Amino acid sequence: MQKPKFKVAFLEEAESFLDSLDQKIRDKIIYNITKASYSTDKELFKKLTQDLWEFRTFYQKAHYRLFAFWDRSEKTETLVISTHGIIKKTDKLTKDELNKAEKLRIKYFELKANKK
Repeated sequence: MQKPKFKVAFLEEAESFLDSLDQKIRDKIIYNITKASYSTDKELFKKLTQDLWEFRTFYQKAHYRLFAFWDRSEKTETLVISTHGIIKKTDKLTKDELNKAEKLRIKYFELKANKK
């Protein structure tokens, strides 16, 4: 059986976002995230900036986005950390959401460095 290219972890805001959704769309998003971890599909997992990515799901005329970044600091496995999610009626992203994801990414690595 094929091994996933990365594992996904969710920060608290991403978990809260998923918990707020209807079970059917939550299952669809988790399915797409799992699928993205095995394949290279830009429709499911797309690079936004140098450090930020997004998991993408289009369902019932809405765009569901979970922002993410890579954590390759462990030698044994590669993690993709999901910061938070949004629902959009259009495919456009705002700078505010990118800034929020970037701040969460920086905070994650600062906390991780302080634990060592």
